[in-house]
Amino acid sequence: MKASLKGKYETDKSGAAANVAFFASDVKFRASLTDATFAAGPSLNGLVLAVEKPGSFIVDYNVPKQDLRFQFMNSVRVVGKPLNLNYIHMRGDNRTILDGTLVLDSANKVSANHVLGSRNGKFKYSYLHGGATTFEPSYDLAKNSWDFAVAQRVYDDVSGLVPDVEQVVGVGVVEEF
Repeated sequence: MKASLKGKYETDKSGAAANVAFFASDVKFRASLTDATFAAGPSLNGLVLAVEKPGSFIVDYNVPKQDLRFQFMNSVRVVGKPLNLNYIHMRGDNRTILDGTLVLDSANKVSANHVLGSRNGKFKYSYLHGGATTFEPSYDLAKNSWDFAVAQRVYDDVSGLVPDVEQVVGVGVVEEF
């Protein structure tokens, strides 16, 4: 059995999550709880039960919403490079997502995802510089716009992220005399 506890703090909200998982052969059973499960006394809010075969499939059951989420994964080789494919279906939202990532090398990836039946999709290039800084330009089909994100790893388990920029950002130089 494996258990983990994660905490998150943002300026406008904070939260916590707990996961308990155990393996039976090559299948993983997991229960995930959020702070909503305990905020106003014990409840089923924030409880998700899952069955997973790593690298093959995940089935999530959201207890309070009584909703299922299916994800199927596979990898194939294209010109000797791994292409990771995902098929995700959320029954309650009646939404299906196709996702693919072509790993060019350890520092370069190209990915695309698309929500079937919509114009919602994204193309993204990811470049890992020096093993610690990730640059991600992307194009969002629904917004018809370019986004850019930068993440910096500070320690092994800690990283900082500059999220997608949705406004024009100006850079100025200050000179002192």
